[in-house]
Amino acid sequence: MIYGAKGGNLEIGDTDVDFITFGKGEKPLVIIPGLSDGLRTVKGTAASLAVMFRIYAKDYKVYVFSRKNKLEEGYSTRDMASDLKKSMEKLNISKAYVMGLSQGGMISQYLAIDYPEMVEKLVIAVSVARQNDTIQTVIKGWVELAESNDYKNLVIDSTEKTHTAEYLQKKKYRLMYPFITKIGRPKNLNRFIIQAQACLNHNAYDELDRIDCPTLVIGGDSDEVVGENTSEEMAEKIKGSKLVIYKGLGHGAYAETKDFNLQVVNFLEEAHE
Repeated sequence: MIYGAKGGNLEIGDTDVDFITFGKGEKPLVIIPGLSDGLRTVKGTAASLAVMFRIYAKDYKVYVFSRKNKLEEGYSTRDMASDLKKSMEKLNISKAYVMGLSQGGMISQYLAIDYPEMVEKLVIAVSVARQNDTIQTVIKGWVELAESNDYKNLVIDSTEKTHTAEYLQKKKYRLMYPFITKIGRPKNLNRFIIQAQACLNHNAYDELDRIDCPTLVIGGDSDEVVGENTSEEMAEKIKGSKLVIYKGLGHGAYAETKDFNLQVVNFLEEAHE
């Protein structure tokens, strides 16, 4: 398998968690995906994720964790961080470099706040620490589509709001909408709704000053999902953090620029006192 990529599953309480791993390095790097995990876990995606994040494969042992498969009503981003800690411990990961994307960034905030001993360095990408009008409007719209079982328009709207028009045209996404809105459809959208509600209730802002590990906050200045200036707001609150903002990019900055993963690698490798 490419880059040693393989999938796995862990028992957590009365349910289980899907994860994938790849890379030949010894240093553990934990990646936490975003709200798309509510539609599909990482099960079966080991090869594709290994290719997407191949820049980390040489120096790191990479783990990408989904949320648990059985979600209860009211399951919060803080609960997700607690379960992620349990998953890490089951794999004997006592401390790791951690990168959270979007909702994964929300989870990573609580992991660093509640379990600082688990986080060597932290990367919070295209995320938010507290509510604003943009995230409330967008996520509530997605919840309404999910509650109406409108998977097609949920996929289209989330894709349109995540990526720039230039990227969508380059990758010919719009031509593929009839196809990608049919494949991978979950049996129901309850998992997505519960995770989306967790986004709508996330508020770690007042506790961000408890994060004391080296932190990189990275995002775009035109984010149509979490809103503008959310990365700047987090960086101002997290002492000693580094901030990278991509001009003209939005929620899909991590996919639209090759520089994104290079920025992360450089941050992870640089010395900190």
